[in-house]
Amino acid sequence: MKFLGTFFGVLLSFISAWGAPEKCTLAVTVNDAIGAATLDYLSRAEKTAVDSHCASLLVRLNTPGGSLQSTRLIVEKILASPVPYLCLISPSGGHAGSAGAIILMACHINGGLAATNMGAATPILGGGGEMSSDLRNKIINDTVSWLEGIVKLRSRNVEFAKEIITEAKSVSAEEAKKLNALDLVTNNETEFLEQARGRKVLIQEQKDVPVEVGALREFSPDLRYRILSFTADPEIAYLIFMGSIALLYAEITHPGLVAPGVIGAIGLVLSLVSFHKLDVAWGGLALMLLGILFMVAEIFVTGFGVLGVGGVVSFVVGSLLLFDREVTGYVLPWPLIGAVTLTLASVVLGLGYLALRTVRSRKRDADYDLKTKKGTLLSVEAGGRRGQVEIQGEVWKFISEEDLKMSDRVEVVGRQGLTLKVKKKE
Repeated sequence: MKFLGTFFGVLLSFISAWGAPEKCTLAVTVNDAIGAATLDYLSRAEKTAVDSHCASLLVRLNTPGGSLQSTRLIVEKILASPVPYLCLISPSGGHAGSAGAIILMACHINGGLAATNMGAATPILGGGGEMSSDLRNKIINDTVSWLEGIVKLRSRNVEFAKEIITEAKSVSAEEAKKLNALDLVTNNETEFLEQARGRKVLIQEQKDVPVEVGALREFSPDLRYRILSFTADPEIAYLIFMGSIALLYAEITHPGLVAPGVIGAIGLVLSLVSFHKLDVAWGGLALMLLGILFMVAEIFVTGFGVLGVGGVVSFVVGSLLLFDREVTGYVLPWPLIGAVTLTLASVVLGLGYLALRTVRSRKRDADYDLKTKKGTLLSVEAGGRRGQVEIQGEVWKFISEEDLKMSDRVEVVGRQGLTLKVKKKE
C-alpha cells in the first residue's frame, strides 16, 4: 500500500507539472528618454505579464534620463507591482542616467552589464535654463527625501542615492555594485537572469518572495509607443506645445488660414498627453472628435483640403491611442481603423457635395432659368426691336439691340423689371 501511495503521489506531481503553464519572463527595452510613453509602455507590459502568468519582468535600460513626473509615476507602479522588476543596464556601453538611475533604485533586482554606468540624477529644467537657488533647493531636497525612502525599502546605499541627486555623481556598474547601489554586474543578460533567480525580494507587502525566471517573451514597442515616445520627449513635448500655441494664435488673429489651426489643435492635444494632463485614452478620444470636427468643417469652410487631411490624420492617430489591449483586452486593428476612416471621410465629403449642390441651386433664381431657355417671338414692333416673346409658357415684353423677325429664335441676356433683353439665337 505504501508503494501504491508513493506511485500515485509521483504520478499526480508529474501530471500537475505537465499541465502547468510554462514559466515566463516578459522582456521590455527602454532606449529613449523617460516620459509618458515609457509609463504607458511599462504599464501595458506589467498588465501583459500578469495576464500571461509571467513570473517576472525584465527591463533593459539605456536612457539619458527624462521627466521627473513620469519617473515618479513609474516608481509608484514598480513598488505596487505584483511581479518583480528585474532591471538591467543594457547593452554594454549603455547607461542609466538621471531618471534611469532612480528607476534602477526602485527595481526589485537591479544590475548592469560590464562597461555600463549609472547616476547623475540632479534635477534640471526641461529647457536647460537655470533655476533660482530657492527653487533648486526645494526640488533637490524633495527628490532626495523621496529617493531615500525608496532606497531604504530596497536595502541599498542611501548615501550614494543622495550623492547622485545633490552632486550629480555617476559611477561605473562595477563601482555601483561595490557601493551596494546595484545588486549584480554580469557579462551578459542570461547570466544576469540566472543570478537573479531565487533571490528573495519584497513584493508589495510580502517579504522574502523568491524571484522566478522563465523563458523570455519579448514585449516589443509598437506604433502607439513610437508616436508617444516622439511626442513625449521633454524637449519635443515643450516645442510642440509652444509651437501649437503660436499656430493657434496665428489662426485666431488671421482667421481663414486653416492650416495653423489644424496643426496647432492636434499638437496641443498631443502635448497635453505628454505632460500627463490628459490620459492616453482620453487624448485618443479628443483626437478622434477633433478629426470628425475637421472633416465636417471641410464641408463649410474653404480649406483647400487641409481640414479634410488634418481630420483623417487626427482620427487615425486618435484611434491608435484610444484602446489598449493590455488594459481593455481589445485594440483596434488596422483594417478596421482604415475602413471606418475611409467610410467616415466618404460620408462627410458626400454630404458636403450634396450641401454644396443645394447651396448652388438656391442661387439659381428665375433669371438663371430664363437665360437657359430659348424663346419664341409672338409679336414684333418698332422695327423688330420690341415686342412680345414666349418663354417657358410665359409671355414677356422684350427689347433687342438688333432687328428681329417672327421666325427668329431668341435667348435672354438680361432683365429690366418685366421686360427682357434678348438677342438672336445663333
